[in-house]
Amino acid sequence: MRHLKSGRQLSRNSAHRWALMRNLITALLREEKIRTTDPKAKELRRWVDRVITLGKRGSLHARRQALGIVQDKAVVRKLFDTIAPRFKDRPGGYTRIIKLGVRRGDAAQMSLIELVGAAGEKEARKTGEKQGRRARRRQRQQEAAA
Repeated sequence: MRHLKSGRQLSRNSAHRWALMRNLITALLREEKIRTTDPKAKELRRWVDRVITLGKRGSLHARRQALGIVQDKAVVRKLFDTIAPRFKDRPGGYTRIIKLGVRRGDAAQMSLIELVGAAGEKEARKTGEKQGRRARRRQRQQEAAA
C-alpha cells in the first residue's frame, strides 16, 4: 500500500531518485533554467520551492539544511545571496514549467523548468520583446569580441 507516500517514483529506487533530485536541484539553481522530462520537472518543482523557502529564511540552520540537499557550496551561497532576496515578497510558485514537445529519440514529453524572474527575462521585458536565438548568439559574439 502507498498510504502517505507522496511524490513520483520515476522508475527508480529511493537512493537513485534522491540523487537525481539533488543533481537537478543543484543544476536548476546554478543555471536558473534546465531542460528535462515533464514528470521530473513536476517533481523538481516541489523540491526547489522548499529549498528557496529555506533560502528566504536566511538562518544558519536553514543554510545547513540547504547544504544537505544542494551539492555545491557556491550554489548555496548564490541561493542565499541572490535568488532568495529576489523572491522575498513572493509567497510561493518560484518556478515555471514550459512544455517543449516530444524528444526525438524516445518520444518523451520534454519541459523547460526555470526560475520566475530570471536575469534574461528582465532584459527581454525592458526591450519589450524576446530575443531570438540568432540575436542572442550575435550579442554574445559581440561581447566576446569587445
